[in-house]
Amino acid sequence: MLEVSGVTTRYGAISALRQVDLSVAAGEVVGLIGPNGAGKTTLLATIAGLVSPAAGTVRFDGADVTGAAPEKMLKAGLALVPEHRRIFTDMSVVENLRIGGVTRTAAERAELLDEVVELFPVLGTRRDTPAGYLSGGEAQQLAIARALMAKPRLLMMDEPSLGLAPILVDTVFELIEQLRAAGRTLLVVEQNATRMLEVADRAYVLRSGELVASGTGADLLARSDLFDTFVGGNDRSAPGGSGAVTTDDPDRPGGRQPT
Repeated sequence: MLEVSGVTTRYGAISALRQVDLSVAAGEVVGLIGPNGAGKTTLLATIAGLVSPAAGTVRFDGADVTGAAPEKMLKAGLALVPEHRRIFTDMSVVENLRIGGVTRTAAERAELLDEVVELFPVLGTRRDTPAGYLSGGEAQQLAIARALMAKPRLLMMDEPSLGLAPILVDTVFELIEQLRAAGRTLLVVEQNATRMLEVADRAYVLRSGELVASGTGADLLARSDLFDTFVGGNDRSAPGGSGAVTTDDPDRPGGRQPT
């Protein structure tokens, strides 16, 4: 479904990504992990069309979509749940959801609204609540549901558990499992490396803009050398260790444009 080949993305003279190859097949849950500044957010932004690569190609369903505008990517069937959610806090839950379905007809939006409320029941009970009054876990569910309103064939999520209390982190990974069971295709950047590898079919490890490892979630979990050397921290369960890697990329887009 998705093929990223030899992608290099730069911000001025700085290479945020260097010759990255990645693939996602239909129905897979693919994780993307690594330390701070690895380029993970930049990779999602490059795939989604938010930034253009300096070299390499992005293919979606066999078509070359390298550098395509975000709205074109959305219409093609690729949606991104950004880090920090970026929901419209002054709008109600249902208004946020309807905005997510802007590329769909009114009839499709109504049908999709019923589907996402069934998947996320709490949103149904709070449909008229301003999104700014939602808890962190509810807001994350809204961000995911809003992306699903576009009826994407590939859903990308950037740090879905970031900043959430442990019990809400559990909720996020339960949602990922639900989406997998529903046959969704996911590419997920996640700070909690261990939990991500536990649910991922396959995963990639980025460090300093380069791909340093890939494999099944189970295979990568078994590699202590990977965690110690490339992810960081010897105790996977310790706060701030590789089980809770923070991945707030300083090289993400925001004012600077790639060349």
